[in-house]
Amino acid sequence: MSKKIPRLAALTSSLLLAAGAALFGAGQASAAAQADFGYVALGDSYSSGVGAGNYDSGSGDCKRTSRAYPALWAAAHSPQTFSFTACSGARTGDVLAGQLGPLNSGTDLVSITVGGNDAGFSDVMTTCVLQSESTCVSRVNQAKAYVDSTLPGKLDQVYAAIDSRSPNARVVVVGYPRFYKLNGTCVAGLTEGERSAINGAADYLNAAIAKRAADHGFTFASVAGAFTGHEICSGSAWLHSVNWLNIGESYHPTAAGQSGGYLPVFTNAA
Repeated sequence: MSKKIPRLAALTSSLLLAAGAALFGAGQASAAAQADFGYVALGDSYSSGVGAGNYDSGSGDCKRTSRAYPALWAAAHSPQTFSFTACSGARTGDVLAGQLGPLNSGTDLVSITVGGNDAGFSDVMTTCVLQSESTCVSRVNQAKAYVDSTLPGKLDQVYAAIDSRSPNARVVVVGYPRFYKLNGTCVAGLTEGERSAINGAADYLNAAIAKRAADHGFTFASVAGAFTGHEICSGSAWLHSVNWLNIGESYHPTAAGQSGGYLPVFTNAA
């Protein structure tokens, strides 16, 4: 599905604003652009900010936080409207059922991370931590089979719904990090084979998401490069390792991972 016409309209709008800046002053044109700008942040725990702390009590189990990249971006750019509906644990069906309400024809920017929970990556991690390497690899392969057979159709449903509600919006689909630095500082825990299998699964998931995003005319923003050197076992991790006292934060970005990893990648794409 092509986004050429909406993007041409957006470009035309930008040119008109630039002309306005020349005629009436950059400050007035900038204020006009800001006044009309609406941003909606959708997705799962990587967008809501699980792992970054300082959760908004009003968000309940969704665990949204001002330290998550959508809130950080909104604080820096002051859009007129900012709707933050991302929720911990969300799958594609949850996005469709409960997160799309703020989208409308006036929405200018949408961000989303989704797909990891559909593919069962939380169970993958649990299996790999508790079971043997062969069982871990088998569970990874099961998740990859789901990514091949079922996830693309589910992503298509979400992306089509976003496009239908907000046809003029720039949609940035943000990916997931690789979790482990191989041959890093960890001296216990998973085997290198398990870590390699998990990293490979993250790459596999990202590739599938990127293709579906591109086919809908959306922008895919990879965070793998931003997290290089900050994986678990790197000695400077932006990701929580397994935490039995707070299992929900395991394998999620820290506050530094949101601000140093996700935020600049999203800012460049947005």
